[in-house]
Amino acid sequence: MIHNPMTAAFGSKDEMEKAIEMLEEVKESIINAYELRTGLSRARISHLMDSETWMNANRAIELGFADGMLTDEKITAEMPAFEFSDRAVEMALINKITQKTRQEKPIPRGRSINELMGRLSLLKK
Repeated sequence: MIHNPMTAAFGSKDEMEKAIEMLEEVKESIINAYELRTGLSRARISHLMDSETWMNANRAIELGFADGMLTDEKITAEMPAFEFSDRAVEMALINKITQKTRQEKPIPRGRSINELMGRLSLLKK
């Protein structure tokens, strides 16, 4: 994953501004290292970081983030190179959960009105 260090901070306005400045410097340092390593443009690297891009080993090698890959000789099939954002993964998961929830029958909650009325009549006696 191309990590974006600008994830979360809390505190007063001054503390937040200091955190933003520090995180922007960290991001610039990471971009510098990735730019030297990959030859990609700063804009492309910044975009990959901002969208928290995930990639497999083949894609990382293709883009210059890695030199090579340790392989398991038992694995013969090539894995496709994917590039996607955490937002896309999150939405896919939410869609699957929502779809499954819609397919399941609702679990009855509580007691029926007849059962409650029967218990109420017992209390009155």
